[in-house]
Amino acid sequence: MKKIAVFISGGGTDLQSLIDNVHEKSGEIRLVVSSRGDAYGLERAKIRGIETMVLPKGDYDSALLEELKKREVEWIVLAGFLKILSPELIRHFSRHIVNIHPSLIPAFSGPGFYGMRVHEAVYRAGVKWTGATVHFVSEVVDGGAILLQEVVPVLEADGPEEIAGKVLEVEHRILPAAVRACLEDRVFWQGERAFIREEV
Repeated sequence: MKKIAVFISGGGTDLQSLIDNVHEKSGEIRLVVSSRGDAYGLERAKIRGIETMVLPKGDYDSALLEELKKREVEWIVLAGFLKILSPELIRHFSRHIVNIHPSLIPAFSGPGFYGMRVHEAVYRAGVKWTGATVHFVSEVVDGGAILLQEVVPVLEADGPEEIAGKVLEVEHRILPAAVRACLEDRVFWQGERAFIREEV
């Protein structure tokens, strides 16, 4: 069973979707890493007996890489993680780091687009569709290969909070589905593009 680390910064609802749908089924969550010591996602992990780690201030990259190696982590999942990973970590786990982003990349993505900022920008733009994207992490912020997307309609009555709620429901579906595909070796590449084989 492949071992994964999940990186979080907040409440951990995407983490919970992985605990419920992936952990001890398609893979094992070996470690939950948080950028904040007060993130409720840490409690979600502890409830299931999953080891946790809070990143120290300052330069943590070498220490983090050692901790991941020690636990034989093969995949990293960014589930609401609000820090940028170092090039060293990205290169070490090349094509083995996935992130969930609350828009249809490339729209409303890149530096500065995270959390409610995304949904507020969607609302201001007046677009009729948004969604969520699972993508591979590269050294370009939100620039890695797209693995899975799902669309959400933006209705006339929807404000940023309503948009956020609908997108979060989609995140809770597509993140576990994409991670399962990675762990079950159902992801294949055509050049720089990634695709998922259907479950048999």
